[in-house]
Amino acid sequence: MSWHIEVDQGACIGSGMCAALAPDLFALEGTAAEVVRAETEPEERVLDAADSCPALAIRVTGAEGVVGPRP
Repeated sequence: MSWHIEVDQGACIGSGMCAALAPDLFALEGTAAEVVRAETEPEERVLDAADSCPALAIRVTGAEGVVGPRP
């Protein structure tokens, strides 16, 4: 089972929190973050990145549906 990561480019404010927490998954390019690797194994730091996004621009989905950001 893997997770899929997306960044809403329209919502992203470019804080860089995601890139700091998971530089192998996110990169800050210009004014918005981009996903470096959209498919990843489930791990806590992926959810931490989604939870830490001040704009809630990161969405993590898996077979069970949306897993991040957490409520």
